[in-house]
This record gives sequence, structure tokens and C-alpha cells, in this order.
Amino acid sequence: MKAMVLTKTSLLAENSMPLKLMNLPVPEPKESEILIKISVCGVCHTELDEIEGRTPPKTFPIILGHQAIGTVVKKGLGASKYNIDDRVGVAWIFSACGHCKFCSQGYENLCDQFLATGRDVHGGYAEYMTAPEKYAHHISDFFTDSEAAPMLCAGAIGYRSIQLSNIKDGDRLGLMGFGASAHLVLKMAKYLFPKTEVYVFARKEEERQFAKELQAVWSGDITDVCPKKLDAIIDTTPVWKPVIEALSNLEKGGRLVINAIRKEDIDKEYLQRISYPDHLWLEKEIKSVANVTSKDISDFLELAAEASIKPHIQEYPLEEANTVLLELKTQKIRGAKVLRIRG
Repeated sequence: MKAMVLTKTSLLAENSMPLKLMNLPVPEPKESEILIKISVCGVCHTELDEIEGRTPPKTFPIILGHQAIGTVVKKGLGASKYNIDDRVGVAWIFSACGHCKFCSQGYENLCDQFLATGRDVHGGYAEYMTAPEKYAHHISDFFTDSEAAPMLCAGAIGYRSIQLSNIKDGDRLGLMGFGASAHLVLKMAKYLFPKTEVYVFARKEEERQFAKELQAVWSGDITDVCPKKLDAIIDTTPVWKPVIEALSNLEKGGRLVINAIRKEDIDKEYLQRISYPDHLWLEKEIKSVANVTSKDISDFLELAAEASIKPHIQEYPLEEANTVLLELKTQKIRGAKVLRIRG
């Protein structure tokens, strides 16, 4: 099978293309696993974190990708949840132990034995992959394959962010950054909280215009002062600067939710600007998002179909994975990016 493979961590640049196209054996499903023939796989900023070593794979070589859509072509011993030719998706959560205190309370995302697709085990930048049937998700006919792929991570992690924000209908919501996840959060917010105004902070004018097209009431630069204080802000950016700026725009008692597995830099200048009275006093909160649970994904897929939420997508062939990731790194974004593995 064809696969785009990472053999070591390195900085991604125009003259450094770390993913290599290789021919590898088709994997065999283990007990309670399924073999999936992949049609598409979404591209996520977390792949940059894996490539550049901020959340590095445990072993090399590794096949990246955790937004994979395909059909079941083989079942391991005891696998009975899906039939051959069923369409399924595999997201960031590949597996968890299922019995620790976190798993037993529904927090699989905090399990010490959490395995991430495309980082701890092979993922979806390939023609085939295996996955535990428990953590594969049925894909509604409402979505095409390319539409479904970003829902597995950008959508699901956005859904978890909204839940953690504690927002209520009529509250004001801010979004820091406007990429794959944030544009889906805006769509979710408009459906779940019709009286809520959404304010968007983004670096590029194209992103700010895109936000307005999706009915944001205001959009400005990351450093702009919002015309109104915000009850909750969701930060989907990979850097530190928006964290400080977001805290300045929070209402008293407001909550900042940081939706990022890693931050790319530690901007000492901005960290030194943190002021307790300006940024944290008056019961402001900071909450991080750690991965997603299986339930987050299934609940969001159901909600998205019910609310007719679909992502804006750009599609590329598998072989252009390095180019697509470089576009992501350089902020050439409008919606979500998807690799086409099969026609």
C-alpha cells in the first residue's frame, strides 16, 4: 500500500519535506480490530506538532493522520460491530484502557494509556489502516467522505471546547484564530445558541472576511480590542500571544478555553506582560482541552447531521501531504484541508 511516512522529527520548510512516499505491507487486523480501506484523511495542525517534535511519535517510522474515512474490508477475531463495506471514521483517540478512574467516569481523554492515532500507532495517511472497532465511528450518509474527515477532529474538539466554555444562549463568544476547528465552532454556536453573538480574532484579512461570511458579528486582528467584553473565548491558535490578548477581552467571571495540544513558542515578551489585575483578577478562568473522548466524536457527528453542519474543505492528493502541511504552517487556510487517498 502507498503511505506518507515520517522517519524522524524535523522542522518543516520548503526545502525540508519530512514525509516520504513509501510502499508498505497492508496491515492485518488484530482481535476486535477492523481493517479499513481509506478514501480520505483530514490534515490537522497536530501533525505539525508531531513532525516538529512538540508532541513526537513514540517510535519511527510512523504514518501520521487522525481524521481517516474509509470502508471496512476485513475484520479481526471477535470484531462484530461493523459489517464489510460499512463506512467508518477513525479519530485522534485510537484507544484507552477502559477501566481506570478517568475512563470509568467518561474521561478517556485523560487516561494514562491513551493512544493517539497517527502518533502512537499508524494513522490515515495511507491506503489502509487498522483500528479497534470500539473506537471507529459510523459515518452518516449526510456527509461525503471529504466532508466527514474534518468532523472527526476539528469538529469534535471544537464541540468539546464549546462544552468546556460553559457558554449559555445569549452569552458573547470569542474565537481566537479561524481555521478548521474555529469555523466549525462558529457554525455550532449559531445552531446551539441562536441568541449568542460570535466575535472572531484572526491574523489575516481573508480569515476575518470568511468569519463575517459565516455570520460573525465582528472580526478583528488578534491584538484588536473587542467592542464588547466576552463571556467565553475559545483559542484555537498554536502560539502564546493570543492567550494574553484573549484574557484582556474576557468579561468578569469569563472563561478562556485553550484548544491546542501544544503551543509552538514561549513568547517571553508576552508572558512578561501577564498582569494579575488586567488578565486574571475578577474570577476569570483558563481551561485547557485535552484530546477528545469517543463520545465527543459520536455526539458531534450526530449533532452536525441534525444541524446540517458541514465544513468548508480544500482537497489534495496524498502525495502532496508535505505541501499541504506547509500551507497550514504558513497560515494559508480557509476551512479544512483533506488528503484524497483514493478516487
